[in-house]
Amino acid sequence: MTPRLKEEYEKRIAPALTAEFGYKNPHQVPRLNKVVVNITTKDAVQDAKVLDVIAEDVALVTGQKPVKTRAKRAIASFKIRQGMPLGLKVTLRGDRMYEFVDRFFNFAAPQIRDFRGFSPDSFDGRGGYNLGLSEQLIFPEIEASKVKKVFGMNISFQTTARHDDEARALLAALGLPFRRS
Repeated sequence: MTPRLKEEYEKRIAPALTAEFGYKNPHQVPRLNKVVVNITTKDAVQDAKVLDVIAEDVALVTGQKPVKTRAKRAIASFKIRQGMPLGLKVTLRGDRMYEFVDRFFNFAAPQIRDFRGFSPDSFDGRGGYNLGLSEQLIFPEIEASKVKKVFGMNISFQTTARHDDEARALLAALGLPFRRS
């Protein structure tokens, strides 16, 4: 079964972007390449078991088991050794990516306290967009009574767009709520 957002992209969003930017080839139309969810916590320095607790919630939210990220080099002032696990990362592609993006844009983002939209200035110049969340409790899969550790996460959307304008138009058409000035 094809995800709802993927069908909407193929039927409505891609033709609209083609008309807006005047693409001559269907392969020029920007599309979502991957979504990376990254969590790093300072609590993992004292207790590596914290990552196992966080991994359960991340797996619930993304539908995929996270990979542990490790320190590249030792930093003595922070008591970090080389190879020490410090965080978790999930890379979503294909149908899982579209399912996660649909749930995030339509269900989770409106649950953020005092939410007025995401910053339209967080593009990297090559079609990527990054945003940060302060807690995982906004996702409908997480039960607040069963949460053992509250953590934030960074979500990175990578597109095939060549410019920020194309990426902004794509993400807005997919449903990302941008802040209005």
